[in-house]
Amino acid sequence: MTDFRDLHVPGKPLVLVNAWDAASARIVEAAGAVAVATTSAGVAWSLGFPDGDALDRDLAVAAVARIAAVVSVPLSADIEKGYGDVAETVRLVQAAGAAGVNIEDGVTAEPDRIAAARAAAPDLFLNARIDTFLAGAGGLDETLERAAAYLAAGADGIFVPGVTDPDTVAALVEGIAAPVNVMAGPGAPSIAELAELGVARISLGSAVAQAAYGLVRRAALGVGDYSDLAGAEDYGVLNSLLTPGASGRG
Repeated sequence: MTDFRDLHVPGKPLVLVNAWDAASARIVEAAGAVAVATTSAGVAWSLGFPDGDALDRDLAVAAVARIAAVVSVPLSADIEKGYGDVAETVRLVQAAGAAGVNIEDGVTAEPDRIAAARAAAPDLFLNARIDTFLAGAGGLDETLERAAAYLAAGADGIFVPGVTDPDTVAALVEGIAAPVNVMAGPGAPSIAELAELGVARISLGSAVAQAAYGLVRRAALGVGDYSDLAGAEDYGVLNSLLTPGASGRG
């Protein structure tokens, strides 16, 4: 298996289409992805919980294990703030098959959380998410200060969701001595533009899960009009993707 760290190349970003269960992860892998990442929101919703650290840790770890069991590419798990004891969560997630984790902060900096995760899993790729822009908790200077603190605590990469201004993205890349991860989507620069700016990792977050659930809503509201189902994945293809021994299955 490719070393997950080696996939983080500034200017040649790792693009992650975030999955939320085994089937979505296999679809992403079969489409040619070199790695798979989970979306904490999508995982929580699929298990009957709201996003925002409401998910039970055992359920979160079990979801990671199910995904890891069916993919053969590196898997990064979004563990929000760590579901309680972040060190124990990181150990369990790594044992479940994850090659990396994404750990978020919030309105305040939390370098101790990163340090605890690093001590628990020395060889796991730690992507520290900074919510300054997403939560309106600070600007560029605060983000760079948090990034430096997280790198000193042992983070391998820095994720700054909510940034759409190209100049700000460029400033983050210049000011952070590690691979920079941003979120793609409506209003953000294109993947090609983000690559030119030196970004090393691009995530879609919960967008694909939201799109899937949006299709469910439209299908439920429009029973009898099957136009929304025209692009449905083939039944046989889905079955084959999840059949033990299928190409690419873990």
